Amino acid sequence: MLEYMNKKFRVVFLDSAKTFLEELDEKSRNKILYNIWKSTDINDNELFKKLENEIWEFRTLYNKVYYRLFAFWDKTNSNDTVVITTHGIIKKTDKILKAEIEKSEKLRIQYFNEKSK
Repeated sequence: MLEYMNKKFRVVFLDSAKTFLEELDEKSRNKILYNIWKSTDINDNELFKKLENEIWEFRTLYNKVYYRLFAFWDKTNSNDTVVITTHGIIKKTDKILKAEIEKSEKLRIQYFNEKSK
């Protein structure tokens, strides 16, 4: 728990992000999780980058494959800053599809609608 105290935020995975990670091989999954953990300590656009509006991405390049986990911030509790990961994709190039950003935005809206109930 002391280690978390020094982190800038904590990360929560929605079901679709968990499923994405579970379907990867162990080495790729471990590299992605390591990069996510590392991004909670340091500011590095190669690891965690704003894409558009409220949508961000965790980025990992491993064995010439780009792994992307889309995310957004939940700062509704001033004592607990959370980054919510929505889903992930594997890309052969660095370019992100607009449809993936839109999917993440829909999940963000759904998350806050459910949270406010």
